[in-house]
Amino acid sequence: MKNVTTLIGGCLMLAICACGSPKSNNQSAEATDSAALDSGALPEPAESFTKFSKVLGWPEGKAPTAPAGFEVIKFADKLSNPRWIYVGPNGDIFVAMANTELKGAAKLAAVASGKAKSQNLGESSNSIVIFRDKDNDGNPELAQVFLGGLNQPFGMLIIGDSFYVANTDGLMKYPYKLGDTKITASGRKIVELPAGGYNNHWTRNLITNADKSKIYISVGSGSNVAEHGMENEQRRANILEINPDGSGERVFASGLRNPVGMDWNPASKMLWTAVNERDELGDELVPDYITSVKDGAFYGWPYAYFGQHEDPRRKGENPELVKKTIVPDFALGSHTASLGLTFYRGSAFPERYRGGAFIGQHGSWNHSTLVGYRVAFVPFNGAMPSGKAEDFLTGFVADKEKGEVYGRPVGVAELPDGSLLVADDAANTLWKVKAVK
Repeated sequence: MKNVTTLIGGCLMLAICACGSPKSNNQSAEATDSAALDSGALPEPAESFTKFSKVLGWPEGKAPTAPAGFEVIKFADKLSNPRWIYVGPNGDIFVAMANTELKGAAKLAAVASGKAKSQNLGESSNSIVIFRDKDNDGNPELAQVFLGGLNQPFGMLIIGDSFYVANTDGLMKYPYKLGDTKITASGRKIVELPAGGYNNHWTRNLITNADKSKIYISVGSGSNVAEHGMENEQRRANILEINPDGSGERVFASGLRNPVGMDWNPASKMLWTAVNERDELGDELVPDYITSVKDGAFYGWPYAYFGQHEDPRRKGENPELVKKTIVPDFALGSHTASLGLTFYRGSAFPERYRGGAFIGQHGSWNHSTLVGYRVAFVPFNGAMPSGKAEDFLTGFVADKEKGEVYGRPVGVAELPDGSLLVADDAANTLWKVKAVK
């Protein structure tokens, strides 16, 4: 099936996530040298700015730009807000499609961009699509709805004969056999989750450990900085750990404002996550980050950020927790909305990419200029990053001054042939990036 165009047509919509951008690194304002931040060299809070992007969609024949030696292929288009990608054990590709309900200024910006007309922004496809590309040519032979009737689905997971889906309000478990192309059976909710959330904090991601004895669920905060009270943040801003049957829930790590992408570092076997930090402290605060996730650790939200920097809006409220705040491992720039995260395990890409991390940066709204809007690459030397974040997939920004973009990358996943698949939710497109000889 050539560059699938027949799936549920969706709106080119504006979705919003939070967090800010320290000084320039590798031709852009999106990334900051983590070492400088580790020393405590953060700027003071400053005036907050707002600049929403206007999504144009990709002109015919135009695609994102990858470094020399790579080719970018349109894998599928005309989807309905494809956000997250999961690759099954047999190579089947599952893509979760769900929209964000925009409100207030965000909704006005979407309408002004022309992308919201005739659309009910509170509705979405609420489905998962399956793709099968056996010959790895970027033209899937199978593309169809795998599972529908969901409630803002995001994370997906296969363990044995079960297919798990993280809806915004709970973890669903469905009967599944490897190779199934559709689920029609009723699922069972095995974990209730707090629904909805500030901007895009409705997303609930999933990952399992090596022996599949545990499932980890990321749950973002329900607010920017607990402005509605901590009583409304129960079980939020956390990564939760459960058993595959839904029992045994505990908080694995806390104080993570909006953890989205999760992956295991193949060298250290540590869990890592990509986190969106808070808004409205100025262009340079607070850096989004990727970090290893330590069992029982507290990462600051809402009382402190990037270590023991106390948030002025929560000053003096919980000094003991501020003292316990762990400094994240690597800053990615403020307001970049760093969402996707995958470590590269394959051998198809050049050696320098192996073991490194790819991060889908959805892009800013709480910044005076556009930041993010790229897939970044962070090199690793085993357990830890070994260099600055750099551009990998760019060209999403059409006109920075006008605030116009072609699309916005979110989820990133490695395919069995060693290529990278990127979900561009605003442009309803999946991009495949492969190395060329």
